[in-house]
Amino acid sequence: MSKDVGDEQQQCLTPPENAAIITALFDVEAKEKKIARQVVLLQMVVTLIGASIAYSIKGTPQFAIAVLSGGGVAVVNGALLAWRMVRAALHPAHEAHHQLRLMYFYAAERFLVVVVLLCLCIAVLKLSPLALLGGFVMGQAVLPVGRLFLSSFKTEIVTKNV
Repeated sequence: MSKDVGDEQQQCLTPPENAAIITALFDVEAKEKKIARQVVLLQMVVTLIGASIAYSIKGTPQFAIAVLSGGGVAVVNGALLAWRMVRAALHPAHEAHHQLRLMYFYAAERFLVVVVLLCLCIAVLKLSPLALLGGFVMGQAVLPVGRLFLSSFKTEIVTKNV
């Protein structure tokens, strides 16, 4: 029986090592959540700027509403992505097959939400398809560009402070 206890102690990490690993993971997760929120806010700002530019160029509120609606669909997509990233992080890493299934489900869910919202805007609200898709593409372009910009901006601040 004492042999089993000794083996059990050898397989476990010591508490200080455990605490260091958990702290580092919490820091990374908190930074990712913060960047995801900032990217969604950046999408909103760019969408509002794009809609105001569209209004100043065309002069019709219908065109600006279409751009704003397309950007709004992109913002919903970005918010859904950020929310699902947080939800997926709650599952333990040893459940890789479960995480992979969730990833596919979340991707399909986001795709369907985007298609339904764009169809509603075109069919029900009778918005200009070109302006709607332009606003959507503009909002979607902010996702990778904003993430790269915010990540590099955070890295620059950290390296300057050190």
